[in-house]
Amino acid sequence: MEELYDNYAPVLLGVALRYCDCKEDAEDQLHESLLKILKGINGFKPSFEGAFEVWMRRVTVNQCLSSMTKKRDFRLTERIIDNEFFEPPVDDQIIDNLPDLNPEQIIEMMHSLPTGYRTVLNLYVFEQLQHKDIAQRLNITENTSKSQLMKARNAMKKKVEMMIRKEAAG
Repeated sequence: MEELYDNYAPVLLGVALRYCDCKEDAEDQLHESLLKILKGINGFKPSFEGAFEVWMRRVTVNQCLSSMTKKRDFRLTERIIDNEFFEPPVDDQIIDNLPDLNPEQIIEMMHSLPTGYRTVLNLYVFEQLQHKDIAQRLNITENTSKSQLMKARNAMKKKVEMMIRKEAAG
């Protein structure tokens, strides 16, 4: 158990951080996921190299989604959280000199998204689910999934543009 934790907890915590609002929630979901992994480990049958880690990631994602729906924390949103998304477009020259983003900056930007945006973005980009599958998992329509993804992408783009503006001004 200790070896499993030492080898995989950082990876699985990273998965949980993408879905949870804060580190404490992610750590709780990691703990619950590891308990489920340990309970189900005897039934796991590897079908390809790396299948164990893929399975553990899936358990962690499912745990995070389950927790969100139980808490009724998953809300699809139609409104923009604040006026930061209404900035004028960025000059193409600034876009050409796009700064390197580190993972912490991207995660911070994602955490500022509404839960619905962030969840659909995670499922589409990182879990590589199609809208049909996302809709099924979240009990929403495919069009709602597509809409939430589009809004998440636009919000992330605006956040990157704002960061570029700040760096260009400073």
